[in-house]
Amino acid sequence: MLDRLYVELADGDLRLVKLAEPHREGLRAACAADADIWPIYSSSFDPDHFDASFDALVGHESRMPYAILDGDRVVGMTAWLRPDVSAQTIELGNSYIHPDARGTGFNGRVKALMLDHAFAVGIRRVEFRIDERNARSQAAVAKLGCTKEAVLRAERITWTGHVRDTGLWSLLAEEWVTGA
Repeated sequence: MLDRLYVELADGDLRLVKLAEPHREGLRAACAADADIWPIYSSSFDPDHFDASFDALVGHESRMPYAILDGDRVVGMTAWLRPDVSAQTIELGNSYIHPDARGTGFNGRVKALMLDHAFAVGIRRVEFRIDERNARSQAAVAKLGCTKEAVLRAERITWTGHVRDTGLWSLLAEEWVTGA
């Protein structure tokens, strides 16, 4: 199932391609466009931490990261995380989109493309784990039709040393309206 899940995806000029070394500088530029956002992320892709975080993301066997392209421009990243083939579940996360693409519907297109594909290949449950301080991401997954199931208290320690409470959101295959 995972070999069918982690494939390149496209919708017009929007493309999700497997994140690799050739995307490093484009993603570095995209991530540097919003240096103030990184304290609410588990790891930082700000200029001081970018290379170590990029290397860890592409080098981690349980993460399947994508570069998000708008035409030929790298505008962000996202990933499949925590795959559990026996339970047919996966997490969609590690998402960041350049500020000039926010509020345009672009993120909704990215998520719809990924959700359509995940459910088409047999995933039955997609999870989102979001820092409780990240209101924008919580609003975005609610708009997709996700349900907030719980708050995982003190679930992780972020790169800043913050002990994070994490909202656990999910979407089941039968709840998804294709391309919502």
